Amino acid sequence: MPSRRLFVAGLTVAAFASPAAQNPSERGGPLRLGVDRALEESGLAHRLQRAFGFDTGIAVLLVPGPALAVLDAVRDGETDAALLNTPGAEEDLEHQGLIHDRRVIATSEFIVVGPPPPRAPGKRPPPPEHRAVEVLERIQTQAAADPASIVFLSAGDGSGVHVAEQALWRVARIAPAAPWYVSAEHGGRDFTAQVRARGAYALVERGAWAAQGGAPSAILVEGDPLLVESVHAMRAFRAAHPAGKIFVAWIAGGHGRAVVARHGGYRLR
Repeated sequence: MPSRRLFVAGLTVAAFASPAAQNPSERGGPLRLGVDRALEESGLAHRLQRAFGFDTGIAVLLVPGPALAVLDAVRDGETDAALLNTPGAEEDLEHQGLIHDRRVIATSEFIVVGPPPPRAPGKRPPPPEHRAVEVLERIQTQAAADPASIVFLSAGDGSGVHVAEQALWRVARIAPAAPWYVSAEHGGRDFTAQVRARGAYALVERGAWAAQGGAPSAILVEGDPLLVESVHAMRAFRAAHPAGKIFVAWIAGGHGRAVVARHGGYRLR
């Protein structure tokens, strides 16, 4: 389509016009894009990867991992760009000048899921609540009375979900502990799939739940202002891949925004 080719041509000229952009990455090859695990689980990162490649002809290698580990890789120049959902940690690196062109590309939310609440025969299930702290307080109360009756599964890995969950416990002034508070297995099934398989309580990402969640678990809390998620794109200061600027401009532009808008669980900023 002419409009797409004009868009790509404009980005290419802008990215390669400066002397710095003309030097290829020392690593060469595709653009290495670090992504938080939830953004991979939801399928958003894969969809953006495919659409960007179609529009520009530039190959992207996804490097999924927990957000804080991905940030370390961006800081050290081991990846060229990133998609992340940990604003506080990202801002620290941005203030140090170690990430550039950080832009909001989508918003979503973290939600609390778990065993569905009981309901009377013939009645509809109650709607999700909107205050996560109150639900955590009830979970703690039930766990204190009968620890064997509760499993709260934590991502436990420094991902965006884990960072948000830890912040929520701090707001609730609760220190969760074994035996009812356990960490997910790493290196196997996706976190959301583990939560669903175990029928556990957990904080999960809305997009990942839209892709992999469902019965027998239910959404218990949604729409809590404390659990708003902000997804940012950024490029590494210490990596010199010339496609970094192209990617950030594309994803924050009309074509990237259209991909986000079509993907379940996310909204445009």
